[in-house]
Amino acid sequence: MALSADDLTRIEALLGAAEADAQTLVALRRQFPGLSLTRCDASDVDSEQPFREYPRFSLYLVDGTDHCWRLTIDPDRATGLVVVQHKVAA
Repeated sequence: MALSADDLTRIEALLGAAEADAQTLVALRRQFPGLSLTRCDASDVDSEQPFREYPRFSLYLVDGTDHCWRLTIDPDRATGLVVVQHKVAA
C-alpha cells in the first residue's frame, strides 16, 4: 500500500494538530485500517531520520515489501508507519 498525497495530508492533519495526543493514534488506526502502525520510544529509532516531524510526534515510514522491513522516506514504498510520541515537559 503506497501512501498517496491525500493520505499524507490526512496523517499530517492528525499528527500535526495542536491537541494531538496518544488518542490521536487511535484515530490514525481507524482512518488507515490496512496500514501497519507501530508506536515506539524515540530511543528505538534514535539513529534514523524521521520522514516528518510534528510538534508532538515524529513519523517514520516502513517499507515491508521485501523480506526484511526497513525505514524509508519514499511514500510509494510505505507499507506501514512508526510513530514516536515526543515527551512533553510538565
